[in-house]
Amino acid sequence: MTIFVGTTKLSAQKESIASNPLLTKWDTPYETPPFNKIKPEHYLPAFKYAILVAKEEINVIKKNKNAATFENTIEAIEHSGMLLSRVSNVFFNLLEANSTEELQKIAYDVMPLVTEYGNDVSLDPILFERVNAVYKQKEALKLNTEQQMLLEKSYRGFVRNGANLDETQKKEYREISKELSDISLKYKDNLLKETNAFLLEITDKADLAGLPESAIAMGAITAKEKGKQGWAFDLSGPSIGAFMKYSERRDLRKQMSFAYASRCFKGNENDNSKIVLRFAELRLKMANLLGYKTYADYVLEERMAKSAAKVTSFLEELETASMPAAKEEVKEMQEFAAKNGLEESLQRWDWAFYSEKMKNEKFKIDDEMMKPYFELEKVKLGIFKLANTLYGLNFKANTKIPIYQQDVKTYEVTDEKGKFLAILYLDFFPRETKSNGAWMTSLHEQYKMNGIDHRPLIQVVCNFTKPTDDKPSLLTFDEVTTFLHEFGHALHGMLSNSTYGSLSGTSVYRDFVELPSQIMENFAVEKQFLDMFARHYKTNELIPADLIKRINDYNNFQAGYSSMRQITYAMSDMAWHSITQPINISVKEFERKSIESSELLPYIEGTNISTSFSHIFDGGYAAGYYSYKWAEVLDADAFSVFKKNGIFNKATADSFRKNILSRGGTEHPMTLYIRFRGQEPTNDALLIRSGLKK
Repeated sequence: MTIFVGTTKLSAQKESIASNPLLTKWDTPYETPPFNKIKPEHYLPAFKYAILVAKEEINVIKKNKNAATFENTIEAIEHSGMLLSRVSNVFFNLLEANSTEELQKIAYDVMPLVTEYGNDVSLDPILFERVNAVYKQKEALKLNTEQQMLLEKSYRGFVRNGANLDETQKKEYREISKELSDISLKYKDNLLKETNAFLLEITDKADLAGLPESAIAMGAITAKEKGKQGWAFDLSGPSIGAFMKYSERRDLRKQMSFAYASRCFKGNENDNSKIVLRFAELRLKMANLLGYKTYADYVLEERMAKSAAKVTSFLEELETASMPAAKEEVKEMQEFAAKNGLEESLQRWDWAFYSEKMKNEKFKIDDEMMKPYFELEKVKLGIFKLANTLYGLNFKANTKIPIYQQDVKTYEVTDEKGKFLAILYLDFFPRETKSNGAWMTSLHEQYKMNGIDHRPLIQVVCNFTKPTDDKPSLLTFDEVTTFLHEFGHALHGMLSNSTYGSLSGTSVYRDFVELPSQIMENFAVEKQFLDMFARHYKTNELIPADLIKRINDYNNFQAGYSSMRQITYAMSDMAWHSITQPINISVKEFERKSIESSELLPYIEGTNISTSFSHIFDGGYAAGYYSYKWAEVLDADAFSVFKKNGIFNKATADSFRKNILSRGGTEHPMTLYIRFRGQEPTNDALLIRSGLKK
């Protein structure tokens, strides 16, 4: 086997790594990772070798005696470290999707190495001198738009990662960044352990009162998998979601709700309270070191929102529009619950239960009524057909591509002319080795080099309802919407047409990245789309037009409450990252002060959002959770074009693909958006769509 990459200085090590599948040429379809050959013991040696290779590539750039140019410095840095990226993408994606204790232990060895290498590059004075020399010539270089963006991003990346600091400050920066990477891993590990630690075991069938047949069957399967008798319900999305909506046992709903809301807040070995406080302190220190008043100021400098003041104003405007409606919805729910036998005040573990009952009473619709029309396989084919209708994409299953877990499915993606575009991995079902939630990522981003367009390997990971012994996987409407959302991210990756990997696909501002995903959610309520695939899994009957109407009728059901829930999370995020002094109170006290005014239901002692708020503490959304609401504004405004011209209008889809999906981060997002839309967005489209404004 041949070594993937190497240099003369590293030739002595080649023999020892020649059999490491992470480092050798991948003789697989489309050079996909050989998961069937990769073992845990391969990772650490692969990381160490790949870092040595990357360092040698950087040394070549530094030792170049020619004057610094865009090609020999900026492009050369862009193309360095590709072997390290390959190893990292495989390892860290599996750490989320198919983790084990062994991989978690390896992560603690790997993260310091990767962090140290990143700091070695960004803090190298000789390398930055060359980057700075090119940057100073930017007006005279006659670069194209994408090259200008790469130069700007490269220069700012060095500055924002400490290149202008003195040696004492650089040492402090290294220490801060290393500790941040360490506690991020610990936070993630604690949350996975806490999530997996809880199991509600039921042996008396009477305790299943209210649960539909599908939830009971799912509980039986979970119990069997865990080696338990009867039925079991865990904290995975499908399990807790069904239980909270349907169980008539209020005491058990309370138990489930508390278990979920108190994760990593119990004072045990998995408690994240001290880690959260340390996160906030370290991020503030880093921001101050780099010349920013707060961490939010540091982050938002490279966002569409630009400043904490703009984000705060944005959230306040949405809160003003949402809170009155939300309060009325809570009052209505309390009255409804009282009429239906609740003698106490409405609590958090009551909301989903009575909301589902009210929805059924008002709109004659519930999840169990819709699920037979949303068989996962048919939903998948429907979404594939939507992508074909809009963008000409075709999906062909390829069982020869190695997979990392038996449930994973792989597809070749081609355009209308048969040109290969991407490989798509779909990983649908919950397991103990997988993090909660749903996400899209890439095992290999798209880029162009030496005349070759290297196409991406895209991964969509979800936690959908599993099939049972007598039924296929039948999705809730929310799960259908989630699938569309993550597939929108996947389209952003698959349709990328950039020269540089660091600017391709989803490598865009965080408050822009959710536009391609959230715009896809709009199709979930469109009859033309649902008619493509939504057929009863037993009778093959097309979803009735009346049911689609009811789906649309309830689409804005409790919109104020839903909006306030997102705003509350965003306000919590901004509070943690807008501090100007270290926090000298407890996590509980700080969180209560930051969100108390926006909450609609009574606080439950012993629960905490922050200790399990993985989006902002280990998921890249620090000072950026507002972006979900920000992107809702964008997607509501953008989808109005589809609605006006016809949701399958080819010219509209082509424009969205050309100006948004294919462009990645090659230009400023507002420039791209205006090119598609013709104007900047306003909050009105979202408020009107949500029924919060006439």
